Amino acid sequence: MSSAEEIRLWRRAERKRLIALRLALPPEQRRHKDAAIERRLEALLRALPGRSIGLYWPVRGEFDPRRLAERLIAQNRSLALPAVVDRQGPLEYRLWREETEMEPGLHDIPAPKRREIVRPEILVVPCVGFDAANYRLGYGGGYFDRTLAAAAPRPTTIGVGLEAARLATVFPQAHDVALDFIVTEARLRERPR
Repeated sequence: MSSAEEIRLWRRAERKRLIALRLALPPEQRRHKDAAIERRLEALLRALPGRSIGLYWPVRGEFDPRRLAERLIAQNRSLALPAVVDRQGPLEYRLWREETEMEPGLHDIPAPKRREIVRPEILVVPCVGFDAANYRLGYGGGYFDRTLAAAAPRPTTIGVGLEAARLATVFPQAHDVALDFIVTEARLRERPR
């Protein structure tokens, strides 16, 4: 692709295609894939240093990381969920437990109501798509990229998605940040060095 506009249109079309593919999964297939992702993700989190973990609230058929929450809390890990406080800025991560009071955020995605700010050492982020260099295709808002660009020190990043969402390239742009790991139902990918 030669122009920024062609890439923008291609990325929009791929988002739409990959979300439709994810939503079309039969329930039994989804449960099987989610269970495999959960096993790999939990094993990776157990192996990584860092006590605070930023998760996400699942939408549009994404893997649901909340099922891991109870076990992570039992391991004395601190959990946080993102909130949008500035549409052009980074995400704000707020302390989260199962009993945390939630409020609707941007696009009605729930976020913790109380602003107990956490700076996660590990971020788990959903991937609409991803490529061999561990660049992520998200929803196009740039929130996770801005969050990573603003984070100091940079957290360890883990993308979560379906193996079928692997693309030859996402045509990364200057603002895109490669993730340290990608977890799918089929494998764990570490970012090429």
